[in-house]
Amino acid sequence: MYWVIALFDDQTEELIEGIWKELAVKNISYYKEEINDARPHITLGSYTELDKEAYIESLETFYEHTAPLRITFNTVGSFLNFGTLFLSPTVTRELLDFHTSHYNHFHSFNLNANPLYLPGNWIPHCTLANKLSPEKLAEGFEHCLGRGDTIEAEINGVAIIELLDDSEDCMDAPIIYTKSFM
Repeated sequence: MYWVIALFDDQTEELIEGIWKELAVKNISYYKEEINDARPHITLGSYTELDKEAYIESLETFYEHTAPLRITFNTVGSFLNFGTLFLSPTVTRELLDFHTSHYNHFHSFNLNANPLYLPGNWIPHCTLANKLSPEKLAEGFEHCLGRGDTIEAEINGVAIIELLDDSEDCMDAPIIYTKSFM
């Protein structure tokens, strides 16, 4: 299993990692500890199989002259029946175009793509907590809503994550490639 993710500027990463820590201190979620080397991100795509070398080569050229993309997180959300708590960015034309152009360029890999991330199905989000009980999800919502701050962020790169191990205690899914934007 592979994921292609959009990465954030350092300030946004620190802010989201701070939220992860706050949720751990409040005994709501231990998301950071559940995934080795977790980094805040928005998932652009997920693939069951991937020709890594070909994909990386294509990523390198496709994003060679890409400028960072400004986004605003102003929504706290959840997926039904998954206990996932997330921040969701305002869905702008620029964000949708960024995502769609990615899939259009990498169309030859779409046979192994998870349909939930395809254009028209994609719900852009940055996970704060996962697999929460309804009670912990409510606590997480309360905490995040109480923070009350909109987050101005920048997508400044993309990366590929490869799932190496998915045990009950901790997922090992390191970043195997990163491409920073200009």
